[in-house]
Amino acid sequence: MPTSSPAPVRSADRRVSPVFLAITAVTAVAGWGVWAGVPAAGLAVFLFVTGAWVVSLCLHEYAHARTALHSGDVTVGAKGYLTLNPLKYTHALLSIVLPVLFVILGGIGLPGGAVFIERSRVRGRRRHSLISAAGPMTSVVFAVVCAAPFWLGALDGVPPYFRYALGFLALLQVTAAILNFLPVPGLDGYGVLEPWLSPRVRRRVEPFAPYGLLAVFALLWVPEVNRAFFGLVDTVLGGLGVSGWDTYWGRRLYQFWLGTDEVPGG
Repeated sequence: MPTSSPAPVRSADRRVSPVFLAITAVTAVAGWGVWAGVPAAGLAVFLFVTGAWVVSLCLHEYAHARTALHSGDVTVGAKGYLTLNPLKYTHALLSIVLPVLFVILGGIGLPGGAVFIERSRVRGRRRHSLISAAGPMTSVVFAVVCAAPFWLGALDGVPPYFRYALGFLALLQVTAAILNFLPVPGLDGYGVLEPWLSPRVRRRVEPFAPYGLLAVFALLWVPEVNRAFFGLVDTVLGGLGVSGWDTYWGRRLYQFWLGTDEVPGG
């Protein structure tokens, strides 16, 4: 008996969701507020950075799904993954709420994530690796875009609050990219390597995947590991022209509820 072929992706499955458009609109308005220097500058920075961070998380998951679509998994459309709607993710808590909470509490870009890819539909190890790499590569692109005014020397005329907010956003994207590219089970870095491992090794590693991210954050509490990690982050940011001064004041402005001293240049 012949099997039916998967239904093609409908145009409605690709339509950008109103939820994503609303988040983008809030981000744009808050960004204008930061640039214009509205009285509640700290709140404006908080909304701008949080909104931009959620937008980047949505694009992270979209990149996974879009690459999977072109690699053979046509089911991603029906699941709503191509609409950029964060409410369609398999685990909205892990993909959006938890990463935002980590930014609020600690100023670190937690890798989000979960779009369910039907890997059995994908043929070829290279395609599997590309699907996993597509997400964190969006963090790399975001980091470069946020840091562009710094490494291009185009900061003349940029208001200090907006400059600091961009610096903090770049920090979040760099930390997310580095963490996500770690070859740890459960993170995208391991997903890039997994197709090239033997079935025996994959079976042995699979039970540890749910705990990979927890293990990474537990290690970050070790002072030596923490220093090494943020030393790498500072090196990457320095290469992009973003200084510790920029990220420090960006974080201080973002956590406006803690109160801030007079902001330099503000």
